[in-house]
Amino acid sequence: MGKKRLISREIEFFYSRASEETRLDKGMGVFEFERIKYLIDKYLQLDSAKVVDVGGGTGKYAAWLSNKGHDVCLIDPVPKHIKKAKERASSLKNPFQVQLGEARCLNLPNNYADLVIIHGPLYHLQNKEDRIKAIKEACRIAKKGGIILGFAINYSASTLVGLFHGLLHKESYFKMCVEELTSGVHTPPEEFPWLLAEAYYHRPEELREEFETQELEYLNTHAVEGMAWLDKDYFVRMSNEEDKKTLMDLVEITENDVNLLSFSPHMMIAAKKF
Repeated sequence: MGKKRLISREIEFFYSRASEETRLDKGMGVFEFERIKYLIDKYLQLDSAKVVDVGGGTGKYAAWLSNKGHDVCLIDPVPKHIKKAKERASSLKNPFQVQLGEARCLNLPNNYADLVIIHGPLYHLQNKEDRIKAIKEACRIAKKGGIILGFAINYSASTLVGLFHGLLHKESYFKMCVEELTSGVHTPPEEFPWLLAEAYYHRPEELREEFETQELEYLNTHAVEGMAWLDKDYFVRMSNEEDKKTLMDLVEITENDVNLLSFSPHMMIAAKKF
């Protein structure tokens, strides 16, 4: 009998050919990486915290956290990611732990972590009951007073990208956007194999509701990219320190504006365990 599959065949295939390792080193990924580190730092309450990075990929965030002196455990369901994460951890003075596993059933004790990061799972669990299981598990392993950070893709993300790049006028792309805008379910057309594998795209208020129905106190929702990426000369501007500051100031001023959250492809919710 073969090993039980932790994620769908489609998602595993997507990550087997896509490079999560290099995604954060180019294009929008560079800004995403820096911005998410900034947001995580907002909620690190201790100089040396127990942190669990659920869906931590190849360990770029886990390595950053370990280098800051935190005790980090990375959990991911993709064997390719686990292999790379173990290699990365082994090169550090303060190596992080690495586990093959998935968000709905974490192999960690109750009341274990000061901070739990749910990074990829909320993207890829299309059924609400599965997302709730992942949030419940994060809540279970968090200490009383511990913080849970959940990252989600906005229901408007593909539509904004489609408008920006002229893709919306492709019939299959438009149908995908209609589905995301009405149901949240993302299924990439065969015509666009480079798009993210099957996923769920949240409305900001829906993400908050999924967390608030658990034993969690809602703290805030932050835009990750905000509106800055809509600058038509974004990459040129970001290479100029003065222009970059203007864009970063815009992101910071608008990051918690509920009326503008949907302009950001990604968002992060912060909640505290009662």
